[in-house]
Amino acid sequence: MGQPLADPLSAQFATNPPRELPKRRGTELLLLAFAAFIVTLALVLVEANQEQELTLSILWLGLAYLGVLTAAHLAVRRWAPYADPVLLPCVALLNGIGLVMIHRLDLAEAEQAAQKGSEYSPEVTKQVLFTVISLALFVVVLIVVNDHRTLTRYGYTFGLIGIAALALPAVLPSSLSEVNGAKVWLKLPFFSIQPGEFAKILLMIFFASFLVSKRDLFMVAGKKVLGVELPRARDLGPILIAAAASIGILVFEKDLGTSLLYFSIILVMLYVATERVIWVVVGLTFFIGGCIIAYNLFTHVQQRVENWINPLGPRYDELGGSYQLAQGLFGLGTGGVGGTGLGAGRPDIVPAAGTDFITASIGEELGFIGLAAVLMLYLLIAMRGMRSALAVRDTFGKLLGGGLAFTMVMQIFVVVGGVTALIPETGITAPFLSQGGSSLLANYILVALLLRISDAARKPVKRAKPQQQQAPIAEAHTVLVQRPPAGGNGNGNNGNGNGASGAANPAADGRTA
Repeated sequence: MGQPLADPLSAQFATNPPRELPKRRGTELLLLAFAAFIVTLALVLVEANQEQELTLSILWLGLAYLGVLTAAHLAVRRWAPYADPVLLPCVALLNGIGLVMIHRLDLAEAEQAAQKGSEYSPEVTKQVLFTVISLALFVVVLIVVNDHRTLTRYGYTFGLIGIAALALPAVLPSSLSEVNGAKVWLKLPFFSIQPGEFAKILLMIFFASFLVSKRDLFMVAGKKVLGVELPRARDLGPILIAAAASIGILVFEKDLGTSLLYFSIILVMLYVATERVIWVVVGLTFFIGGCIIAYNLFTHVQQRVENWINPLGPRYDELGGSYQLAQGLFGLGTGGVGGTGLGAGRPDIVPAAGTDFITASIGEELGFIGLAAVLMLYLLIAMRGMRSALAVRDTFGKLLGGGLAFTMVMQIFVVVGGVTALIPETGITAPFLSQGGSSLLANYILVALLLRISDAARKPVKRAKPQQQQAPIAEAHTVLVQRPPAGGNGNGNNGNGNGASGAANPAADGRTA
């Protein structure tokens, strides 16, 4: 008859062993196949409504899209098997819808170029290439960052690099950094890149590691004013630095959207770390005060606000006027609830329809229902990211995951808010939808980090093997220890080959030494 297990927990697992959490990679593959079907159907509708015959471009785009999705799925299956199964399909569908809209705009631009007798190079080819590069970087991040907690070792280094990348376009001459009035670019001989897109991820890693190590400082309350416990003056450093950096971006780089995005991310991470609303109130007070000062000092800020308040004002068709915003609003009004249909609208009339105003193009051709569905995809990504941040076991992962998920929501809020005149117009692009490589690269890195955090959150904890409990001292057998002879050689040998200090005498069981 077997010996009973001394440890009750071991006995429980012996009779009812714990089940391994399902990896759900099959669910992810099914959702990816559904996303590929929707994107392929949308490509067919675009070319059909443009009154063109179905060309091989549909097959080329469809196969390229399916190929990169398959590679991404295999990478997640290999290096993050317990990651959330919904994140990657939502991102893939957004990326596919963006490719469809860029292809739709290419068809309109190609038709206009043919009427003028000129040639047009399609932008969707470049976007597919950016998608391939982005997913390659996505896989590299999954392989290199096998544990998100290792990022804390380089927190201050990432912070320094992020600040340098953020400030670089501001100090460069306009010929190397300015596009459409915003100095946020780095123009290189063969390509251009927005360093700020990558700086936001680096700065989030820095702030998450900083808040983990200095969290107690921000939990200390200062003086009470009208019953509210204000922070201590010496603890306001991060808020003041964040406010100064955001106002600096607004002033020197002329980019309202980026400054709003950075400051909101810092405030949310500070609130998550301390759970004190007063930090948000103080931060918003500083930011609003800085914006009022910037409005009174700089003409480009006044122009953005004027375009926002009165899109059909006297400067409607002037350089830097509200023509783009007004056309975007007209497009949204034309689309109505159900939209004009893919390929049946005129989104090409709006300037920058494939970049800053791609959400207006979607709203025109898919209507309020289609645009709301796209926004729901962003909401799903943010919710699943927040869920992973809550479930992960370490504080750094909670802060970083919450910051990454909030970034997705805040970024699309700034984009759609500017297009719909809810807030002043910004130059931020919609993640995964808009044409361009910098935003796509940075956001795929963001998703790779979210998947790594969700993998750590869902991965089962390895239980240590239960050790057999030793018998109590009262029930232990008594052994006789033979004392070494006086004047011996000190190694316990007594010359007969038997005696060794500490050896038990079998015949002496039950006797005392």
